[in-house]
Amino acid sequence: MAKNKSKNKKKIPNNKIWKTIGGNIIIWILIIIMSVTALQIFSSDNNPKEITFSDLKNYLNSGKVLSAEIIGRTFNGKFREPEIFENEVTGEPKEYSDFVTILPEVSIEMTRIWDENNLKYEFKDQSFGLTEYLIQFSPWLLIILFWFFLMRKIQGGGGGQSGIFNFGKSKAKIISPDTPKTSFNDVAGCEEAKVELQEIVEFLKNPNKFKKLGAKIPRGGLLLGPPGTGKTLLAKAVSGEAGVPFFTISGAEFVEMFVGVGASRVRDLFDQAKRNAPSIIFIDEIDAVGRHRGAGLGGGHDEREQTLNQILVEMDGFDTDDSVILLAATNRADVLDKALLRPGRFDRQIVVDVPGLDGREAILKIHTKGIPLAKDIDLKTLAKGTPGLTGADLENLANEAALFAARRNKKKVFMSDLEDAKDKVMMGVERKSMILTQNEREITAYHEGGHALVAYHTKDADPVHKVTIIPRGQALGVTSQLPVDEKHNYSKKYLLGRLDILMGGRSAEKLIFMDTTTGAGNDIAVATDISRKMVSEWGMTNEIGPLAFAQKSGEVFLGRDISQGNDLSGTVSNLIDSEIIKLVKTAEENADHILTNNIDQLHSVAKALLEFETIDGNDLNSLVNGDKIVRVKPEKLADEKPRRRRAKKDKTTES
Repeated sequence: MAKNKSKNKKKIPNNKIWKTIGGNIIIWILIIIMSVTALQIFSSDNNPKEITFSDLKNYLNSGKVLSAEIIGRTFNGKFREPEIFENEVTGEPKEYSDFVTILPEVSIEMTRIWDENNLKYEFKDQSFGLTEYLIQFSPWLLIILFWFFLMRKIQGGGGGQSGIFNFGKSKAKIISPDTPKTSFNDVAGCEEAKVELQEIVEFLKNPNKFKKLGAKIPRGGLLLGPPGTGKTLLAKAVSGEAGVPFFTISGAEFVEMFVGVGASRVRDLFDQAKRNAPSIIFIDEIDAVGRHRGAGLGGGHDEREQTLNQILVEMDGFDTDDSVILLAATNRADVLDKALLRPGRFDRQIVVDVPGLDGREAILKIHTKGIPLAKDIDLKTLAKGTPGLTGADLENLANEAALFAARRNKKKVFMSDLEDAKDKVMMGVERKSMILTQNEREITAYHEGGHALVAYHTKDADPVHKVTIIPRGQALGVTSQLPVDEKHNYSKKYLLGRLDILMGGRSAEKLIFMDTTTGAGNDIAVATDISRKMVSEWGMTNEIGPLAFAQKSGEVFLGRDISQGNDLSGTVSNLIDSEIIKLVKTAEENADHILTNNIDQLHSVAKALLEFETIDGNDLNSLVNGDKIVRVKPEKLADEKPRRRRAKKDKTTES
């Protein structure tokens, strides 16, 4: 046991030991000075009585002064018998045997008066001991030590990398290979990216295997993908698998308000990495310093461009090191400088996209490892119902399910908890405190029923998953559709059907209430946006044809194309607008036609929503076929085992 303890003890670096010793010395000096100052203050009661020069004359004439020592112009006298004086603080009488006064001058006439009064006196040279010096200079020493203490704090504790004199030093965190790390087993849903990165890890572990064949390891790897897909997690996995020093830093940490700091930090970072080679550098959110050069609007010096230039030189310049590999992550690859993306710098651009069905199931398995799951859990079904969710979303879903189970005093997480968490993540939080009037509830019920029915009767549309009139997020009601299969490409028929579904809510309001509300505002905005892309980007109209007229957004902020105006002529702009209007109005007419022909079904769906507030896809099928919905309320059991009940009708569903 003793041996194990000695092995587990961490060796303290010498610089930290000296910092500790230096800090202790300063503390003790401060304590000594403050003690001396306090002693001077609190020992003032034992000091001689201060009297005036005129009082001294009176005491001399009356023969009350026995002896004296003259140091400079200070007259330190002693009474023949103690004199009584009032205490200046308390006002109580006190006896004094000694007194002190300041002489205006020391002259022969004055010594003659002392001789006439039989005064024993002697002259002494003025000298100071250590205590007197400490007392004399203690205020100045306190000021100097306080200033020194502040300077150490400003410098980050006397040598830290965050100090005012260490701006040019890199702020990268160094992760030792001995520390427990994330591995590739902790990452799922991006198998292709893992294969690409495993090759880099293999090169760092066994470089001779590649060098014998004349192969060169990629200089860098750029992880691209939407937010939350696991780019940073993959970098952590590379750190854990490679077993080499890993330097991690954010792109924003390079740039400061001082000129040249970013480039200096880049140089220092790569110098550290070369000294610890083989090693890996990871720059998160590299778009903070890697944007297009020459895109600034302000003119003058651009600190960010200097930092980018230094990164380019370090990655592939005259003095480069094959054993230092740079990894970077960004979700804005479109704004990166072309020189950064060329072979020799970021040779590999690794796409980390939204996971598919199998990827989502694997991610859910990872995030539910530490959660006690009930026997009714089916992660495959849950993964089918979460298209478009990223790894971060699925992690949040698993955590929300555990929170739901805890609120309901359960010992395990059931499928119902996961379903509720899925609805919260995908559709928003239920706003139960928001109370709607009966008229608003009816309008919302027919609005959502219109969406659901048009989706049901539209060919090739995604099946309706759930319809609710419980306010969620910013919406008073939600109609959720889930695709049967993963979609990576959208046809014109699918998009036209999507427009019909979006206009279904507004059409239902017009048909039933002969009026429209602001509830369709978001539907109209989405429909207009889809129509504009169909006309000006995707070439899906006969009048315009396969031509692209879309204006690239965001370039004004880069400053690259601010001087360029609108390239469209007035005729083409009018034609585009007319085609967009035609698409949206045609979609509204189609929705009107579907709902008019199925008005009874619309009433049934709206009544069901008003009664149950939420229906699912099976309930919608029952209502369209003329059947009623029968609900069985689940009972709470002490052992938390769900009790199964058989409904009277086969088409009964439980939600």
